[in-house]
Amino acid sequence: MKDLKQSTKQRFTAFDFDYPEARLETAILAKETGLDPAVAAKLVKIGQTARNLKGHGLDEGISTRLLVYAATLIKDGVAAGDACRMALVRPITDDADIRETLDHAIDATFAL
Repeated sequence: MKDLKQSTKQRFTAFDFDYPEARLETAILAKETGLDPAVAAKLVKIGQTARNLKGHGLDEGISTRLLVYAATLIKDGVAAGDACRMALVRPITDDADIRETLDHAIDATFAL
């Protein structure tokens, strides 16, 4: 990808996008998937943990879309830890250390 020249950028408006705050993202997951809000909140917590690793081993954090995928798997009967690994961790990194870190976060979050 190539950055646009300043003169070209000045011809457009811009928006800064970020992830929804935790309470809103939890509500989105619960509404979109029918998942229990308490479990949805745990998924959001894992997402936030991964987002904190952006720039420290991860190029991108876990999107709300990926959280919806994990929530859907859980709602369909897949164990929470397995759903998180399949939908949240494996798609975003091949790095063994990052995977291990996120796997520990998943285990800690769902052990509560």
